[in-house]
Amino acid sequence: MPINRLRQQLSKERLSPLFGTIKKISSNKIEAIGLNPSIGDIVKINSNTGDKSELGMVTEINQNSFFISPFGFVEGFKIGDKIFINDQGMMIPVGENLLGRVVDPFMRPKDGKEEIVADVCTPIMKPPLDAMKRGLIDEPFSVGVKTIDGLLTCGKGQKLGIFAGSGVGKSTLMGMIVKGSNAKIKIIALIGERGREVPEFIQKNLGGDLSNTVIIVATSDDSPLMRKYGAFCAMSVAEYFKSKGEDVLFMMDSITRFAMAQREIGLALGEPPTSKGYPPSVLTLLPQLMERAGKEEGKGSITAFFTVLVEGDDLSDPIADQSRSILDGHIVLSREMTDFGIYPPISIQNSASRVMGDVIDNEHKKLATKFKRLHSLLKENEILIRIGAYEKGNDKELDIAILKKEEMNDFLQQTPDEIITYDSTKTKLDEILGTI
Repeated sequence: MPINRLRQQLSKERLSPLFGTIKKISSNKIEAIGLNPSIGDIVKINSNTGDKSELGMVTEINQNSFFISPFGFVEGFKIGDKIFINDQGMMIPVGENLLGRVVDPFMRPKDGKEEIVADVCTPIMKPPLDAMKRGLIDEPFSVGVKTIDGLLTCGKGQKLGIFAGSGVGKSTLMGMIVKGSNAKIKIIALIGERGREVPEFIQKNLGGDLSNTVIIVATSDDSPLMRKYGAFCAMSVAEYFKSKGEDVLFMMDSITRFAMAQREIGLALGEPPTSKGYPPSVLTLLPQLMERAGKEEGKGSITAFFTVLVEGDDLSDPIADQSRSILDGHIVLSREMTDFGIYPPISIQNSASRVMGDVIDNEHKKLATKFKRLHSLLKENEILIRIGAYEKGNDKELDIAILKKEEMNDFLQQTPDEIITYDSTKTKLDEILGTI
C-alpha cells in the first residue's frame, strides 16, 4: 500500500499507528497477532493490495493472538494483511441530519443521498437506565390503532412485544403504529429482514413519508455482527433524541433475527448450544438491548415495540418466552383472526399491557374490562351459538355479548390507512358499552 494512502486513512479514521497481521482466516473469524487489544475493540482490516478494507470487533484474546469477528465479508483477505485498532472505539455519528434518512448501522447512507453530517458521536454500547433514575410511566401513548389504544393502552416509556408467526401482519401493524403514533421522533430498526422488504415497508406501510423518521437497516445478507450491532446502533440514535427531551417511538423488526445473529456469533466462538441451538449469551443480550428503552427523569422517553417471530405460532419458543419476561406487555397476532379477515388480527385474550391500569382513568378501565369479558364469553360459546344450541335468556351477560357482537367486531377492525385518535377510541368504546 502506498505510504500516502496509508497516512490518509490513519488521519481520517483515527487508526492506531501500530498494526497487527492476519495469522489465520475463516469465513466468520480472523486470528491475528502483533497488537495488544481489549475485548470489544473495533479494528480496521486492510488488504496489502489496498483494494479492500473491512471493520471488525475483537471477540476473543489468547496469550499470543486475538480473534476478530468481521462486520462484513472476508472474501479477498489473506494471511499477512494488516489490522489497525480504531482509537475512537465503537462510536457512531448522530444528529438532527439523520431525520428522514435510511442508513446502515454505521450511519452510512443507503438512500443514495449525501453523507450524514454528525452533531456528535455516541457510543453504541451503553448500560441500561439506572433503575432509580427511571420515571414513572403515568401518561398514555397513543398509537392510532383502536384495539391497542382502547384495550391494550400503552404508556410513554413502555416496552412492548408484537408476537406473530410469519405472514400474519407484523409489518402492516408496524406501519400503522408509526403513522398513527403521536411521537415527534420515530426510529425504525429493520434487522435481519429481506432486502426486498425495506423499500416495500417505506412505500407501502409508511406511504413514502419519512418525516421525523430514521430507518436503520441491516438486512439478512449482512454479517451476523452487523445485524447484532445494528439493533444497538438504532437504540443509541433513539437515546440521542431522548436526551434532548423528545418522546421517541422505537420500533424493531425483529428480535428473533437479532437473536439468530448472536447465535451464529456465539456458536462460532465455541459457546455451548442450549434450547433450539441458542447459546447462553443470547438470553444475556436481550435485556441489554430492551432495558435501554424507557422514561428517564428530566429527559424524554423511548417507547419501544419489538416484533418477535414465533416459529410455528409457538409462544413457548425460547426467544418469545424470554422476551415476554423482559417486556412490559405483549401484543399477540392471531392467524385465526387473519383467516376470518379481521385486521389488525390482535388477539385481546392472549395480549396484555402491564402498565395500562396506571395510564388510563377508571371509566376507561371499566369499559375495557367489560369489552374483554364480553368478547371472551363469545369465544367460549362460539360453537354453541353457531349450531343454534344456545337459547336466549339462559345467560343475561351472554345475551348482551351476542347483541353487541357486530359492534365489537367492528371495533377490532381498522384499515391500514385509517388513524383513530385516542379520544375517538374512548368515545367509540363508550358508545358500544356505556349503556350496559
